[in-house]
Amino acid sequence: MLNGYKIIDADSHVIEPPQMWAKYIDPKFKDFAPSLDMKIKGELITEKVSQQVEKEGNKQMMQAHPHAYLSRYSPESQVEEMVKMGVDIAFIYPTYGLWLFAIDSLPPEVIDAFTHAYNTWLYEEFCSYDPARLKGVGAINLHDPETMVKELERIANWGWKAVFLRPNPVKGRILSDPSYESFWSACEALDIAVGIHEGTHSRLPTTGADRFNSRFALHACSHPMEQMMALLALIEGGVLERHPQLRVGFLESGCGWVPYWLWRLDEEYKNLRWEVTNYVKIFPTEYFQRQCFVSIEPSEPYLAQLIEFIGTDHVIFGSDYPHMDHQPDIVKKTLALESQLPQETVQKIVWDNPRRFYGLN
Repeated sequence: MLNGYKIIDADSHVIEPPQMWAKYIDPKFKDFAPSLDMKIKGELITEKVSQQVEKEGNKQMMQAHPHAYLSRYSPESQVEEMVKMGVDIAFIYPTYGLWLFAIDSLPPEVIDAFTHAYNTWLYEEFCSYDPARLKGVGAINLHDPETMVKELERIANWGWKAVFLRPNPVKGRILSDPSYESFWSACEALDIAVGIHEGTHSRLPTTGADRFNSRFALHACSHPMEQMMALLALIEGGVLERHPQLRVGFLESGCGWVPYWLWRLDEEYKNLRWEVTNYVKIFPTEYFQRQCFVSIEPSEPYLAQLIEFIGTDHVIFGSDYPHMDHQPDIVKKTLALESQLPQETVQKIVWDNPRRFYGLN
């Protein structure tokens, strides 16, 4: 708690210990377990990451939270840093897993072994340290649609309330592909929230990766633009129409893209609704307001106006702890929005809305 506010961090991260993968992966796939330097059979799990970026990223992470860095981001240090920041509950997303689960060239059964190992470790070792504070967000294998519901049911039996998906195409499939329909039905039936989370430098088709090489350009493109297309896929492909109780959150991309994109999609719908009328029954903005959430960045310009357009019930807070672009004082900066926003709105951003998104009692 900070300044009288209880706070839910809707997008925090774990740094998976490298040795974890070999420990938890199905023995049949031991040969694919990443090495300590995160290579699979000698090949990096990432693309276009320069040594300069690696060096600067490590430097920024160490400077932001030195104790956690030196503690190798143990669950104890995670909780300690949460207390320092004023965070009461954190929903935990992966770091290496964002890349590892996104290697399009690997066989689907190998990715399944990775996601199963990660979820087991996160549940048994990491979140079990303080399950009231540390809430796992499950990994799902988009590479093999037939396994998705089984893993979803497994983590639901643990009491987990959310899973995450990459917004990118996987094996040529976008999020509205018919092969995922049983998964969306199960998420709705089990009341499981879906966090859409991008990861720069991954080995999946990613906006901008075909024309840029610097992290400056790749990171600028990947997060907001892939989120825009993910939202479009869920609307244009009828996922939100068929599953009106499904809750979807768009994370770590700011919210500035939302008003423009919804305006654009509404304009397209006015002119071309006849083309998509079998799957899109209402305006795109109405789908968003019915089912979607987006995480804000406190430094975004015109934030008060953006939130007014988006609606105060649809914005949430995520710290991105402990990544290189995480700001140690981001919680304080978010609460400082009281100078621009009513206290009731700040309360919604840091507690009420993420609580509703994640289905917490």
